[in-house]
Amino acid sequence: MPVRMICASHTPLMDHVEADPQVDRDVRAHFRALGEEVRAYDPELLILFSPDHFKGFFYDMMPPFTVGIRASAIGDYDIGGGDFDVPEDLALECVDYLLQHDIDMALSYRMQADHGFAQIPVLLTGDVATYPTIPIHINCAGPPRPSFRRVRDMGYQVGRWAAGLDMRVMIIGSGGLSHDPPIPSIKTAPPPVREMLIAGRNPSMEARRAREESNFEIARKLARGEGDALPLNPEWDQAFMRQMAANDFDAITAMSDDELTAIAGCGGHEVRTWVAAYAAMSAAEQSDHQFVYYEAIPQWNAGMGIATA
Repeated sequence: MPVRMICASHTPLMDHVEADPQVDRDVRAHFRALGEEVRAYDPELLILFSPDHFKGFFYDMMPPFTVGIRASAIGDYDIGGGDFDVPEDLALECVDYLLQHDIDMALSYRMQADHGFAQIPVLLTGDVATYPTIPIHINCAGPPRPSFRRVRDMGYQVGRWAAGLDMRVMIIGSGGLSHDPPIPSIKTAPPPVREMLIAGRNPSMEARRAREESNFEIARKLARGEGDALPLNPEWDQAFMRQMAANDFDAITAMSDDELTAIAGCGGHEVRTWVAAYAAMSAAEQSDHQFVYYEAIPQWNAGMGIATA
């Protein structure tokens, strides 16, 4: 069975901060067109690589990689909400395969999945439960992060496992590209924020809305050329997309986390999801890589890239 892939930037600001109307229409049109392709393919399994933004994963226990055996979208930014349709036996089979192939994969029977997991499935299919899905969290937000080499290795083994299934599989990488959201550092955060980073699950609705509004305001300032957020880096984004389409992992695996933060912002570490997805496709020996769309959208604090294979 062929394996297909979609990698795309997510941005929770799409429905909350106004961008150029033509850019907004273009982005949504591309997702609608891809959604039609997904429906035509009718995948029997989605494998979803995603980061978290200290909404479901915290420093009280922060594995580098986690498979959700059961998972629920928390609905932050009013995106998604409800349970993913996780085929538990298949998810456990995936975990076992990875452990047998030297990937130290954690698992969760109560994964809380934020907009990073929910937005791309919602844009493509309308709901997080449209298709059976195995969500795989990659720690992109809480240093120390897994190296790009280990991310590539993990994605490759997921791809080998997926290629052996007698199923139509769709791999999704949700994250990146360059952006600099307000994610605090546990090393410098004041005590209340540090405690949130350690065990901040299930905040009050007021606290959640305040955090979301702070993100909106940072994007508005970025669009005005104000504030402290690092500007988007379209040149680096598009070079990275070309490297992935060529299965060229050397540049990203050679880059240190500090170098990547300086080039693409703290949110740029989410390109780990693209590395995992492209590595999975290389293991499945699939090709026909397509550069679908790119636009730097400061109002959404997003280097918005979409690619398929």
